[in-house]
Amino acid sequence: MKTLVEEGKTAAIVAYLTIIGTIIAYFMNSESKNTFASFHIRQALGIHITFYVLGVLVGLFDSWLVSSAFYIFIAILGIYGLVTAIQGEQKVVPILGHYYQKWFSTVN
Repeated sequence: MKTLVEEGKTAAIVAYLTIIGTIIAYFMNSESKNTFASFHIRQALGIHITFYVLGVLVGLFDSWLVSSAFYIFIAILGIYGLVTAIQGEQKVVPILGHYYQKWFSTVN
């Protein structure tokens, strides 16, 4: 018998790959409603939305220093989330993870 984590691990990992991966993972999890996968889908969705929203603001600065810091920040969030999904853990990403869980609580 598969555990909750094993059943949702594929969707959780796919969610971090791109925004398209997050959408695919959402549909992969639409029938089973695996809580592990849902947790990581919310985290990945938050990271992707943060990337696009902050990316517009960062683009206004036209500075390689600001842009570099932004990309490093997003990369750290994404890698942290992906690693925790691979390890089968439910840890929120630094700084914004708790907000993602609250803001996207309707994403199952």
